[in-house]
Amino acid sequence: MHNAAFAALELNWCYVAFPVPRDRLPDALRGLVPLGIAGANVTVPHKEAALAYLDETTDEARAIGAVNTIQVAGGRLIGHNTDGAGMLEALRRDGGVEPAGTRAVVVGAGGAARGAAFALAGAGAASVVIANRNWDRGAALAEALRRSFPSCPVDALPLDGVRIHAAVRDAAVLIQATTVGGGAQRGLSPVAADALHPGLLVMDMIYEPRETALLREARGRRCRALGGLAMLVYQGARAFEIWTGCPAPIGAMRQALGLPAEPPAGAPTGR
Repeated sequence: MHNAAFAALELNWCYVAFPVPRDRLPDALRGLVPLGIAGANVTVPHKEAALAYLDETTDEARAIGAVNTIQVAGGRLIGHNTDGAGMLEALRRDGGVEPAGTRAVVVGAGGAARGAAFALAGAGAASVVIANRNWDRGAALAEALRRSFPSCPVDALPLDGVRIHAAVRDAAVLIQATTVGGGAQRGLSPVAADALHPGLLVMDMIYEPRETALLREARGRRCRALGGLAMLVYQGARAFEIWTGCPAPIGAMRQALGLPAEPPAGAPTGR
């Protein structure tokens, strides 16, 4: 995606992946400056841990407590979080949903879930429910949201409890922000199929596989299903602009991932 964007703008840049063990994260981040690297993305499981090793973070990333994009400027490491903005744009442009006034459920409490929850509350969601297997961690995220957005009703529920069904039934949007459904957990869904209802927009942030078990079950329950590729593009476009200072060629980035250059037309909806 990023290399396609560099090629589209004829930039002599290259994007490569570096697997980094947790205990080598400080060394890897410190190495960005002497290597002359312009920036980096940080993904699972380093989004929260990386904060401790940066010289500066944006207000948004600091409030969320996680970074996914690092900018190297003047020999300093600056942390950003583009996940939330990318998710909102995916909801609006590819999902046809305006987050303002919408009741939402976020599954998870890690870095991606924190970005999603803060973005939804900041966009004026009518309510946000955090559903997580570890209730204490979910409750901590809910409390952080209440402090930042006191006018937004926020609740935390155990993912396997009976209350999750009622929360999803009352919601218009379900955001799946855990790793369940990909990697070694491919084929699993963190949300029971009978909790889904027709018309619900189910967005799974996982983009490999392109159709997770949750999305298949969502379609089977006559929900609207949105995979993680659209969010991947939009959060990546913001990272691209942070690194290069150039407008991102979003059409080229979408096509590099097998998406149409333009998102499907659809009228925004809410509930």
